[in-house]
Amino acid sequence: MIFIQPSIDPILISLGFLDIRWYSLSYIFTFIFGSILIKKLNKKSLNNLSDIQIDKFFVWAVLGVIIGGRVGYVLFYQLQLFFLDPLYIFQIWKGGMSFHGGLIGMILAIYLFAKQNNLSFFYLSDLVSIVAPIGLFLGRISNFINTELYGRVTDFPFAFIYPLIDNNPRHPSQLYEAFFEGVVLFIILYLIFIKNSKKYSAGIISAYFLILYSIFRFLIEFLREPDLHLGLFLNYFSMGQILCIPIFFAGILILFRR
Repeated sequence: MIFIQPSIDPILISLGFLDIRWYSLSYIFTFIFGSILIKKLNKKSLNNLSDIQIDKFFVWAVLGVIIGGRVGYVLFYQLQLFFLDPLYIFQIWKGGMSFHGGLIGMILAIYLFAKQNNLSFFYLSDLVSIVAPIGLFLGRISNFINTELYGRVTDFPFAFIYPLIDNNPRHPSQLYEAFFEGVVLFIILYLIFIKNSKKYSAGIISAYFLILYSIFRFLIEFLREPDLHLGLFLNYFSMGQILCIPIFFAGILILFRR
């Protein structure tokens, strides 16, 4: 069945001097709901964190994700633009965030906060890993609304036509990622958390997050339209797939370090 992408304005509310976009709301909702969920998960697990500590951590998390996401996008996907105009890295209003950059920023935020507060790095990263798929889900839905990161042309029975792009049926790769990196990944990690909470083993949830995310992303990238200015490496692999390789092996190392 071929569907037509719904015409949804990427701007939810325009106040003249300020545009409130769906994409921005995905970040806001993720941080608010994520904070609430981590507090509940913490109480069901070792309860090593106070609610005040979690609130303070989320200040670090916001900075880590936004700064890391932006810097990662520019360095991984728009390096040439950065060389032409170094100030481009600050032009967030033009769009452009990278999951892999945001992940690095989050890892750094977890490390610094855990060290400063004498906390377990992996205990905190495990809690964050369970919440992360919520942000991935909302982010990919926002990508769908924004008509970005769409899929390749296909004759598959289930496809979408993106009128702002062309009239060709395409894979709705944003929806695939929202489902697998968001819904499926969250369910798996939450089930691991429930099983792991009886006899906590630090790092196992973080490891499975890195492994499963990289697998889902790597496979779905084959159905996603590659970035025009980057193309495919070796005529086969996208930048997203290449960045998933070290993430996968990092997860394997964490899993077998135990």
